[in-house]
Amino acid sequence: MRMYTMNLTTKRLIRLCVAGILWAGFLTRGGLPLMAQPTIIPAPPQEQPLLIEGATIHVGNGTVIENGSLRMENGKISAVGPAGSVSVSGAMVIKAGGKHVYPGLIACHTILGLAEIEAVRATRDYNETGELNPNVRAIVAYEADSHVPPTVRSNGVLLAQIVPQGGVISGTSSVVALDAWTWEEAAYQTDGGLWINWPGNSVDVTANADQRQKQREQVEERLRALTHFMEQAKAYGELPQPDVKNLRFEAVKGIFTGEKRLFIRAGRAKDILAALNWCRTLEVRPVIYGGHEAHLVADFLRDDQVPVILDDPHALPSRADDDVNLPYKRAALLKDAGVEFCVSTWGYWQLRNLPFMAGTAAAWGLTREEALTAVTLAPARILGIDATTGSLEVGKDATLFISGGDALDMRTNQVEAAFIQGRSIDLDNRQKQLYRKYMGKYGLEAKLP
Repeated sequence: MRMYTMNLTTKRLIRLCVAGILWAGFLTRGGLPLMAQPTIIPAPPQEQPLLIEGATIHVGNGTVIENGSLRMENGKISAVGPAGSVSVSGAMVIKAGGKHVYPGLIACHTILGLAEIEAVRATRDYNETGELNPNVRAIVAYEADSHVPPTVRSNGVLLAQIVPQGGVISGTSSVVALDAWTWEEAAYQTDGGLWINWPGNSVDVTANADQRQKQREQVEERLRALTHFMEQAKAYGELPQPDVKNLRFEAVKGIFTGEKRLFIRAGRAKDILAALNWCRTLEVRPVIYGGHEAHLVADFLRDDQVPVILDDPHALPSRADDDVNLPYKRAALLKDAGVEFCVSTWGYWQLRNLPFMAGTAAAWGLTREEALTAVTLAPARILGIDATTGSLEVGKDATLFISGGDALDMRTNQVEAAFIQGRSIDLDNRQKQLYRKYMGKYGLEAKLP
């Protein structure tokens, strides 16, 4: 993932060649071509006003409108309220009695569109060499033609924050809409966050004394290098007109002016506290990602008004002596402590389970609407895009979906229609295509929405 055009182009060519070879293998058997799968085409801009009528509308801020109506036009929500209170004039009406309408779910910290086939290195473009890479931009490596986003959005995930990995400073993240021809069209928020892997204080307790000491020295050296770099970047940003433009410092400057958000990956309580103290010296308010032990330092997070992106509730506890159900309870523990948080999971294919992770949080201390907020309005606030998305309110983008049942329950989630900025997107995907193909092969009826 480089910001240089030549290297990026080279990587894309490699990815396309490898993908072409692999797909050729998938689409041929015994030298004979198999039937081509239907193409999923990005939706055109909304032309006619749409009115969803009779549905249960989950606004995303805790409000639920039973038997409600929602009108969208020109890609925006123009009216929402009880059935009969919203104008039908000139609109195409979608009868949605007995169904549910939700804001599009927002996934934080993903490599969606930056990776295609896990086992093929040439299709993984989310890691850069080096330790301090603030100028690396995830957005320019985003592959809008990836086969993964259509599968993810089939469960209601319509926006995603794509994030570079690796190093101490990984680079800058962006938010993308999961239906576009190119990365330029997909970009919803460009270069909105800078990501740091906090140099952890933990050492391998099974190592001998010399090895443990060496590990501590390596951590201290990384932290010194990080601190020195950030201090230089802050001083650079205070210059009215630098004599020489430094691309790495330019990428960091927005952290100190409030134009960008600083995200720090830290899971253990002592690492979170160390990161908070470090940020105080730079006069920067971070966002903590991971937060496996965030509940242990919740008072500090609340007092400093530091949000937390909780990683993967469907996981084992980080400590052997923790309650086995602790990952399910973390969201409720932070809510009770007054800490701002949202729920997400690392990866890309796994994002299709995001609504069910919120559902798990609802089963362990949150209400259903609080759990919904944790994957809609809460991440929008943390990412700084809540003025335009995250809830079904007048003036915001018409990014939403209709489900035949409770979207947070895997037994009833059935996304029947989805819209990104008013555009009715195709909910077909590679997995549905294969399902239909092999159901047909064995003469069975395919039953999909």
